[in-house]
Amino acid sequence: MNGPGILLGYEGSVPAGAAIEVAARLLPGAHARVAYVWTPPFASEALRRRLWHRTAGVDEFVAAVEREGESEARRIAAMGVAFAAPYGWRAEPVVRRTYGGEGVQLCEVAEELGADLIVVGSRGLTGARAVLGSVSDMVVHFATRPVLVVPHPLLEAQRAVLDAGPVLLGWDGSAGARAAQESLARLLPRRAVVPVRVEDGDEPSPQTIPGLVKVPPAGGHLERGRAVAAALTGQAGAVHAAVLAVGSRGRSAVREIVLGSVAMAALHHAYRPVLVVPHHDTE
Repeated sequence: MNGPGILLGYEGSVPAGAAIEVAARLLPGAHARVAYVWTPPFASEALRRRLWHRTAGVDEFVAAVEREGESEARRIAAMGVAFAAPYGWRAEPVVRRTYGGEGVQLCEVAEELGADLIVVGSRGLTGARAVLGSVSDMVVHFATRPVLVVPHPLLEAQRAVLDAGPVLLGWDGSAGARAAQESLARLLPRRAVVPVRVEDGDEPSPQTIPGLVKVPPAGGHLERGRAVAAALTGQAGAVHAAVLAVGSRGRSAVREIVLGSVAMAALHHAYRPVLVVPHHDTE
């Protein structure tokens, strides 16, 4: 396959499996790798008890747990590869061990392999549960490459547009928005792109681009990031977009939450695949 290189985070869950299907439908010609990052001690408590009674000492027990954990990790990665096959992907398994921070490790694997895109599934949590540091959030915060976050579950109307629906691009004229535009040209060159500007009156109008659609922010008492994200989400539904794409400066987790960025608000409230493209200031 001559398409972009994709790294898919997979840990055997239903949301992760759904993300594989969505990514395969969005990027059918991609070169996919299914990555499973595991943290020792991986083996379940029941299995560790069995191993404890079958080993002669602590060192042998630890070695057995490590061996069984790695074996199980490889099996899970192989499951992800098999899951991708019906959607036309001949994926490769990737297994890495870490001692914490699966999201950060996944970003490091993407750097190592030169991936063009990282794909992760999300349970679509909102409210307090959404800001406690899920793996998908950590990947978005630390990745230096575009990240596609696929919420679970998608509605049938959202699934129906995956094969041919357009991409809605959040546009504010910033370097982050331009980076997102460039990434779309590389990753999804055959998709129509609908640029949308949310006119909130607080900032000067940015440089325009062909086909720009201007919409007002969502009403109510939402803070700015949520209001802009809600407006983009509403417009994405109106144009039957397969993906919502936004740029991000890649700030730290705490600053993102305090600032209420459009990117993070879109991730938690768009309820459709969201492509976040990082842009790091060079100043």
